[in-house]
Amino acid sequence: MKVLIAGLGNMGKSHALAHHHHPETEIVALVNRSTVDLPDALQGYPLHDDFYAALSATRPELVVIATYTDTHADYAIAAMQAGAHVFVEKPLAMTAQDAARVVDTARRLKRKLGVGYILRHHPSWTRLIEEARGLGGPYVFRLNLNQQSDGPTWETHKALMETTSPLVDCGVHYVDVMCQITDAQPVRVHGMGLRLSDEIAPDMYNYGQLQVVFEDGSVGWYEAGWGPMMSETAFFVKDVISPNGAVSITDGNKGASDDIDGHTKVGGLLVHRPGGDRRIDLPDEPGHQQLCDAEQSWIVDAIRRDVDLSRHMKDAVQSLRICLAADESIRTGQTINLRPGA
Repeated sequence: MKVLIAGLGNMGKSHALAHHHHPETEIVALVNRSTVDLPDALQGYPLHDDFYAALSATRPELVVIATYTDTHADYAIAAMQAGAHVFVEKPLAMTAQDAARVVDTARRLKRKLGVGYILRHHPSWTRLIEEARGLGGPYVFRLNLNQQSDGPTWETHKALMETTSPLVDCGVHYVDVMCQITDAQPVRVHGMGLRLSDEIAPDMYNYGQLQVVFEDGSVGWYEAGWGPMMSETAFFVKDVISPNGAVSITDGNKGASDDIDGHTKVGGLLVHRPGGDRRIDLPDEPGHQQLCDAEQSWIVDAIRRDVDLSRHMKDAVQSLRICLAADESIRTGQTINLRPGA
């Protein structure tokens, strides 16, 4: 299977390495608009600085899009129109309308569309979801990911914030976890945010939080912040509470919020019921590269076996819709109604 990789930041390089080692795929080209340092394994591949020219020249069967969010929708649609299936990093698009446009194109052209929700491929996170669903709802979700970023990571975050807030960029992962557990439709969303640095645009914020209410009565809180001013004290809170108890991540990467491997690490779960607690140890968790390998194996398998990804696409749009509603709420000061027809 011929694969074109667009975007060679942290995620793009990892996805490229996944295909470099995949026995059933062949990288036909890499795309990045600027010069970038590549690991030795990726040095020999053709390198383009124009996505559309590379797409036309290589005619890939799968396009992996790991560029900045503002290009996701147009790149994905162009790739599908050129005959390729698509894997696109989260968030799927800048707006809910653009996300719907991408999904509609995938359905119309019968292309596979996968979105980079890495936690869906992590065995410890799927176990957390299973344990929480076993308690029964309605649920309280308490989730956050604050990153005390500096140096090169802060530069990356500032570049991301030229188009996408941390609440949207990171939040889609954890809102997706909420949606998988409750399996209920969102009703309304409220967001709050603050610009804590004069190094970012006046209309952008590098700290935000959202509150979402679901149709079954479940409520969720998510918080995200980027920058050298952020606190390490409570950067990694992962709790799910129900009338029958709670499931919490007990370990994770404490005190090193800038470490990408720590963002998915669970280590162990504590399942609490009023009658007693149960500890679930989760050793030998996959690292970041192994998770990217799993994501790319998943989309290749979906293409090979013609797996129906319509539910996956619907879920990706829903979690994005919630986070974008929180973003709108921060900018307008209004609670956003998500009921159909609102």
